[in-house]
Amino acid sequence: MKSALNFVAPPLGRILWWSLGLLALGLGGLGAFLPVLPTTPFVLLAVFAFGKSAPDLQKKLEESRMFGPAIADWRAAGAIASRFKVLAVAMMAGALGLSLALSLPVTVLAVQVACMTAAAVFVLSRPNAARSPTDQSEC
Repeated sequence: MKSALNFVAPPLGRILWWSLGLLALGLGGLGAFLPVLPTTPFVLLAVFAFGKSAPDLQKKLEESRMFGPAIADWRAAGAIASRFKVLAVAMMAGALGLSLALSLPVTVLAVQVACMTAAAVFVLSRPNAARSPTDQSEC
């Protein structure tokens, strides 16, 4: 019996999963340069989607020097490296600060605070990664 994570979808499903993976990877790439977009969640979504549509692309991401360690930590223990936790919360705070500086409507600010608070609680509640993503000396 195949695992749900290793199941490759039928042809139409593969196209949809591949499209989602490509979109998620693109957003993750943008997140590396734009502080309001997170990178890791989009890359994790891309790996999942490519696992259902293009296992070779999934494998490339898993073996990537940039994304591989974060993917491995997430799969092993749902862990996020401390430096990424700090970066995520700092970016959320910066985005909220910018929203305040732009005098956005109170309703928008309230929704933003609620969403960012939930996201920060989730990120901070994950275990710390066992090793740093930059610690490649053992490989």
